[in-house]
Amino acid sequence: MQSLSVTNSSTSPIFTSPRNHPNFPTKTSPNSFIKGSSSLHRRCFSRSHSKKWRRRSSTMSASWLFSGGGGGGGNETEAGLERSEAANEDVLMFFFQLDLATRVQCALNMEQYDAAKQLRSKLTEVETQIVKQREEKRGSSSKSEAQDKAITLLRLRADLQKAIDKENYALAADLRDQISKLEAESLAASAKALAYENVQYAFRLGQKVRHKKFGYRAVICGMDPVCCESSSWMERAQIDKLLQGPIQPFYQVLVDVHADPNLLVAYVAEENLIVNDQPDMDRFDHPYVSFLFYGEDSAGDFIPIKQLREKYNRPRHEVPMDMNDEDDGKNI
Repeated sequence: MQSLSVTNSSTSPIFTSPRNHPNFPTKTSPNSFIKGSSSLHRRCFSRSHSKKWRRRSSTMSASWLFSGGGGGGGNETEAGLERSEAANEDVLMFFFQLDLATRVQCALNMEQYDAAKQLRSKLTEVETQIVKQREEKRGSSSKSEAQDKAITLLRLRADLQKAIDKENYALAADLRDQISKLEAESLAASAKALAYENVQYAFRLGQKVRHKKFGYRAVICGMDPVCCESSSWMERAQIDKLLQGPIQPFYQVLVDVHADPNLLVAYVAEENLIVNDQPDMDRFDHPYVSFLFYGEDSAGDFIPIKQLREKYNRPRHEVPMDMNDEDDGKNI
């Protein structure tokens, strides 16, 4: 994917928190949004991710806030196979979009229309890039892809019959190979389209979960109806060994830095995640939490911001009343 260049120059905005950031100006010109720098932005990048962005014409110098060997113990290397740079980049692009939208509104509130126009142009560019990123990530997974392949199959079969009638067996053999390959692709496309249409997620945004195999604590921050990673990533993560393979929901999860400070964002199959029997009220630390969630609810899970729910078209979760009543009874 061709990525946007993110620099510390005076002409390109950088990532900052869209909410309650100490560097967020309230009485200064919106141009300070463009010219300022943010240490928090630098803390949001892992070393590996910063190298990746530098390869994409970025002049930013960034590093991961936490260091150390991680809390994964003997499973650290194996757990790292589920680390996803694509998921991490997806989260960061979401930050960037939120940040720019906030800056546009601030500029308009201050009647700085030239700055607002410049920021709006950058926001449009980012939104276009996000759409392109989503298309490249998920592919054409709707019914249309399966339908297009079915139509192509009908045409190839008609061509095959014509080639046989004309005794052009070389062409017929080539068409037969094309049909065989397309039939396999059509079956996969139909299965994927069906998964997208009928998906039912076992977990929700902001929910605290635990990895069934590696044991680390994590928070759901994104979800896909099927595995949308590259074939090389799936091979490295041994997705084919899963009971349901790649055709099941996969989740972007923020990994508690105290469990593994190097994993950051993982991409995990639904069958590898579980929820604790009791509410998880323990402290959870991750540098992305403050951007994606308002805080924690009474059950210990995080409350996703409205924009995150809209991104994944997920409803707002309400904590069951009986849980609140039980807590109130204990305080009486």
